[in-house]
Amino acid sequence: MKAADASLEAGTRPAHETGTTDGAAHHGMPSALRILTRALPIGLVGVLAGPAAALSATTGVSDGLPDVSLKVGQSSNSPGTTLTILGLLTLLTVAPSILVMMTGFTRILIVLSFVRNALGTQNMPPNQVLVGFALFLSLFVMAPTLREVNHEALQPYLAHKLDAKPALLKAEVPIKLFMLKQTRASDLALFIKLSHQPTPTSREKVPLSTLVPAFMISELKTAFEIGFLVYVPFLIIDLVISSTLMSMGMMMLPPVLISLPFKILLFVLVDGWALLTQSLVAGFHT
Repeated sequence: MKAADASLEAGTRPAHETGTTDGAAHHGMPSALRILTRALPIGLVGVLAGPAAALSATTGVSDGLPDVSLKVGQSSNSPGTTLTILGLLTLLTVAPSILVMMTGFTRILIVLSFVRNALGTQNMPPNQVLVGFALFLSLFVMAPTLREVNHEALQPYLAHKLDAKPALLKAEVPIKLFMLKQTRASDLALFIKLSHQPTPTSREKVPLSTLVPAFMISELKTAFEIGFLVYVPFLIIDLVISSTLMSMGMMMLPPVLISLPFKILLFVLVDGWALLTQSLVAGFHT
């Protein structure tokens, strides 16, 4: 009887008083979960705060927030910096085409190439020398036109006296006048006819889209005419040397080998480069 009471009393005691492992396991699981749930938010805050602090230290922005600023009072008519840079890059891209098609560069370079071929000096002067000489001679020829463009359009635009569109219209006028002086009436009439547009009331009102190709074919024709005149004296020297060699029975000797020194001598004696340059520049100013 006493043994049964003792066993019943031991069974009704709390588990922590009995020291059994089952009671310890029962109370240990909730404690581990409570510790984990408390530590998880703290860890997430640390993980998120780390990159934010690094961003704040590297960019100089407090609390990881971007710095937003608003400028008030700028003129809405002036183009933005991005548009200005885009316009400059576009101008630099098309600058070689403008140089070739709207100045005297084409005529000068073709004539210089004809002179080199007529002399028979192969690659002397080199291409770099001819292109450089043609470039600076074109700038010399275009100097009055460029000064007028600078005075009438560029400086007023930089001084904010003109907007972009009126400045472009003013810059177009002296360039068109230069091209019209060099363009033949027949070439201009050809492209006006091909454009299927109404005939302009005056030459100054011809659009650039029609004037530029007419100017180009006029320049090509003029350059080939000058090249023919340059070829004639050197061709005569070649004929004389060739006839002399054939009469002497030296048919195996190339005539060019003998005529080349005589052609160079003739070109130097008449001061060919100065005479050629004078003729080219005078042709543009007539």
